[in-house]
Amino acid sequence: MQIAGSVALVTGANRGLGKCFVDALITRGAAKVYACARDTASLTSLIDSYGDKIEAVSLDVTDDVSVSNAAKIAGDVTLLINNAGVLTRLGLIEAGNLEPLRQELEVNLYGVARMCLAFAPVLKKSKNNSAVVNMLSVGSLHGFAPFGTYCVSKAAAMSLTQSLRYELQEQGTSVHGVYAGLIATDMTEGIEDEMATPEDIAGETLAGIESGLLDIDTGERAHAVRKLLMEENFDTIEQAYLDRAAGHYQKHGKDGSA
Repeated sequence: MQIAGSVALVTGANRGLGKCFVDALITRGAAKVYACARDTASLTSLIDSYGDKIEAVSLDVTDDVSVSNAAKIAGDVTLLINNAGVLTRLGLIEAGNLEPLRQELEVNLYGVARMCLAFAPVLKKSKNNSAVVNMLSVGSLHGFAPFGTYCVSKAAAMSLTQSLRYELQEQGTSVHGVYAGLIATDMTEGIEDEMATPEDIAGETLAGIESGLLDIDTGERAHAVRKLLMEENFDTIEQAYLDRAAGHYQKHGKDGSA
């Protein structure tokens, strides 16, 4: 689909990658963007920048009623971008309990599922010109110990994305999965590693949608991991991730402390 003239909805639009998605959508000619966040006061700067092209929507993707209300407000959406996410930076054993896993699954998996359920009928009205974009991760493709529970949630979201392609195919809604490594946002603050900019990730994602790519690899790390997977070079991936995990724990300790 083409971004120009589309009506988009972006979850987690108040900062980081979500805000960059809004900027990129308007730059590419989107007619309107529903910018969503739990606190609509945090969306003021977007409204100041783009005026009536932005409609602020209060949304908590973990709440059924909130999601249902958003679907009623944004009944003309043609492009749904499920960007909202949470990262606890813990492995399962490191956490010592299930709470981080529950928290990440609630947002990163069930939040995406809630949004897709609520907005599938809305997108169907666009008649073969609508799309769902789910923000995934290289962690969907291979687990990484320091972010173990996050990777579980993103792997599950990838599976959901793949299944939804078949479920929404008949109504003409394309479903895209976006894969990225570390992105320089508040979520990754304090992590010392190579990172892509959120502006680049947003731009590459929208270009991929317009090109019809269903799996959109963004940033150097996603392309590198995908290449190794295509070559079935699993040992190289495994060793690289083990080395990164060892370096992380050596620097921060297994409890995440400095």
